[in-house]
Amino acid sequence: MQLDIPPGDFAGYIFDLDGTLIDTMPVHYRSWDAAMRHAGLAETLDEDYFYALGGVPSLQVAELLAAKHGLPISSPEEIAEHKERLYLDRFSEITLIEPVVAFARKVAQTRPVAIATGGTPDIALPAIAAAGLAGLFSIVVTPHDVAPGRGKPHPDMFLEAARRLGVAPELCLVFEDAEPGIRAARAAGMQVVRVASRR
Repeated sequence: MQLDIPPGDFAGYIFDLDGTLIDTMPVHYRSWDAAMRHAGLAETLDEDYFYALGGVPSLQVAELLAAKHGLPISSPEEIAEHKERLYLDRFSEITLIEPVVAFARKVAQTRPVAIATGGTPDIALPAIAAAGLAGLFSIVVTPHDVAPGRGKPHPDMFLEAARRLGVAPELCLVFEDAEPGIRAARAAGMQVVRVASRR
């Protein structure tokens, strides 16, 4: 994988988690497919549509997937919770996205780094630890750190990460794999490196 790093002297670096630092998106997909089938879905989950939702909070993903497939659901919360349990059981399937992690380790020697993820803390933090990245990233921003409904594609999570880094937003470089996160970073006034999430 070739990372297209824009020119400039960036003072801080912000990384998405799933599909950017760790190759979890196939694991998330299989977990969502199983959870939606448990909720009554009779067909295979639309994989392309799922990947387009990268960075969107889990509760909203449950609602969007149900709407996409015409599946009436009474409790998106239950579906999201079931999916997260399935995902936690699949941690052994997670691998690092080496070029991005190597870049993060390099820049972290001289600049502050952070994670801004659409995953909730109870899912994101164990995944970061399981991937061996907890020592690298002391700053982790999740949807719980911004106002409800202000996750990606809104800029709030990236702005909060910049605040915690102590770096002006325009001096931050973001690494993202999904369109909602890319839009969020640009709305925050940050440049973005697009990471190919489907390998």
